Amino acid sequence: MSPVNVIELPLLLDEDHVLRVGKTRVTFDSIIQAFTDGATPEEIVQRFPSVSLADSYAVIAYYLRNRTEMDSYLAQRRHKAESVRDENERRYDVTGLRSRLLARKQH
Repeated sequence: MSPVNVIELPLLLDEDHVLRVGKTRVTFDSIIQAFTDGATPEEIVQRFPSVSLADSYAVIAYYLRNRTEMDSYLAQRRHKAESVRDENERRYDVTGLRSRLLARKQH
């Protein structure tokens, strides 16, 4: 039996500790959210044209093989996003924001 070529995983951890697909700005989160919403790898590539079809399949396969670990990663990312949103809402008063922006536009 001849050796099997190992496919390199197209996930890179950026400086903010966010998994991105290859050299794109597309996050692991985005691919998996589309997949869990029912999108096929082909539909995912249509949504994210910078992601290759091979990378789309590879990311989904990695997720399915490592579901517990990756679901934990996704939960941490959701928690971080909620924390950032809560902090921004505390720091910045959005009450009347639309009217203030429209008033600025008129000047």
